Amino acid sequence: AGRRQGKMAAGGAADAQARFGHSVKGLLTEKVTSCGTDLLPFSLLCSFVFQLLGQAARNMVMQEDAILHSEDSLRKMAIITTHLQYQQEAIQKNVEQSSNLQDQLSHLLK
Repeated sequence: AGRRQGKMAAGGAADAQARFGHSVKGLLTEKVTSCGTDLLPFSLLCSFVFQLLGQAARNMVMQEDAILHSEDSLRKMAIITTHLQYQQEAIQKNVEQSSNLQDQLSHLLK
């Protein structure tokens, strides 16, 4: 009878150990599922943040292109301004020379 009780006790212990293993496995599965559910909003938030960062990067590239284009336009306008100043000076000299020629002509015709 003692051996039977020993076998039953050993069998009961193994059975209890198996139940404990199943309950631990069940708890772990539940926790993993819970963590996955908890991580879903976080992963959605991360995805949204990455989308925003991507859009911001694209906007920065567009702004940089616009700035470079504006810089190029300003450089070209500075060159045009310099040429216009040279032309204005040349016209001014021609006006002065024509005024001198008119004075000389009127003096010769007197």
